[in-house]
Amino acid sequence: MIEHRPFKQLGRFQNDWLNANYHFSFSGYHDPERMGEGALRVWNDDTIQPHTGFPPHGHQSMEIITYVRTGAITHKDSMGNTGRTEAGDVQVMSAGDGVQHSEWNAEDEETTLFQIWILPREAGGKPGWGARKFPKGERSGNWAVLASSDGADDSLVINQDANVLGATLKEGETLTYEVKEGRHGYLVLADGSVELNGIVMTGRDGAAITGAETLTVKGIADAEIVFVDTV
Repeated sequence: MIEHRPFKQLGRFQNDWLNANYHFSFSGYHDPERMGEGALRVWNDDTIQPHTGFPPHGHQSMEIITYVRTGAITHKDSMGNTGRTEAGDVQVMSAGDGVQHSEWNAEDEETTLFQIWILPREAGGKPGWGARKFPKGERSGNWAVLASSDGADDSLVINQDANVLGATLKEGETLTYEVKEGRHGYLVLADGSVELNGIVMTGRDGAAITGAETLTVKGIADAEIVFVDTV
């Protein structure tokens, strides 16, 4: 089954530095019908104003994947890691038994990103952080593995039976994917427009998929896609 979730129907929060759109219940937005998909619990679409961001705060027992759409985000954490992740690239933080971190837009322009939270296989454990560049040209017309449980295709490692995939599609190009029985999928467009099994999606729309389902994604306008397949 596929449920289309148009961008205009997402939960929302806005203050002087953050414009957030929630695909699932988060913070002050609560929808009992949108509590997650399998182990996937959070998918936030954030716009962060220049020279602002999330001050130091704590997490535990969560795999946190950040996909930067435009601009860049600067990460600092209590493990001593510091990094700047640019548009199209990805960072992953395993919160483990507890970590403090900040995410800051140190740029002179807005930063837009997806923040994706996935429950780990087991609570606790050693926290960790990593980042990697994923050139968009290398995923044109193909699924690229951005994060996975086993580091397949030199992807970032997460502590869950889940894959985070990215792709770009030109007008008329087609991609397929099989969501297996007992698994869950969630697809979001970072940009552009596609047809997903006959459903027209435009930029920042989401689609929840409950397997088994064979997906056919066809580019209508040049599109950038992020997809999670998880237990």
